[in-house]
Formats: sequence, structure tokens, C-alpha cells
Amino acid sequence: MLETALVHPEILRILAQAGHHSKVLIADGNYPALDKRGPRAELVSLQLSPGIPTVAQVLAAIVGTVRIDEVHTMGIDRSDPYAAATPGDPPVWADYRRILAAAGSRVELVPILKWDFYAAVASPDHVLTIQTAETAPWANLLLTLGCRTFP
Repeated sequence: MLETALVHPEILRILAQAGHHSKVLIADGNYPALDKRGPRAELVSLQLSPGIPTVAQVLAAIVGTVRIDEVHTMGIDRSDPYAAATPGDPPVWADYRRILAAAGSRVELVPILKWDFYAAVASPDHVLTIQTAETAPWANLLLTLGCRTFP
């Protein structure tokens, strides 16, 4: 039996095949996952019911399984009509920071504005989208995988 918190066979297979600089998107329930992804990225849909699972829950499972070099959030373009509902950082970002810190990661969240985020996801390095049922706004995360050789 695996001793990692992550036991989903498809996700483990894709992560095992991914290499340094590969990108993994943990998408919220509103993200257009079928259309906004890299040309070779695989899609794993985990939506059970609204809010189950969350992006934070998936992040917590992944951070204990692979090294993460970068974490990009979908940044808020203040001209976006949905921006008014979130005047500061989205509350879920604090959850992500706690999860990363608890895992001993020194990686900081780096926002990428919405349309630039979609472009970053479209990279040929994007190998996996995990679609969650997250309902919190601005909850998407784009992870860049690290190299296990280095601390």
C-alpha cells in the first residue's frame, strides 16, 4: 500500500511520468478545464458535489507527493466584472500558504492575471489538470514541478 496521502491512480501515473518544469493545474469548479489546457495535458475530473473536493485538499495531497518549484494563482484583474466580489486576496490563498508552510515548502504564491493565467496553462509543459468542485472564487493553482535531486 502507498503511504502517501495521494492515492488516485491516474494522478499518480501522470505525476510519475512528469518531469522537472512540468505544470499541473488544480482547477476550481468554474474553470473551463476542457478548453483551457495544454495541448498534451490530461484531465482528471474529481467533482463529487459542490465543494467536494476543494483545491486546498488536492494541493495538500500533491505537496506531500512531488516537489513543487512554483505556485501561480489566478490573479485578479481589477477590471474583471467578478473582481468586485473579492476586494483583497481571495481567502483560499491563505489556506494554500498554510498548506505549503506545513509541508516545509518555501514557495510563495505568485499571481498571474486571469487571461495570462490561461495562456500559461496552454503551455506544452502542462501535463495534468485536476478539476475539483471548489466553489471559492479565484481558487485555481498552476504548479510547476521541481526536481527531486535538489533540496
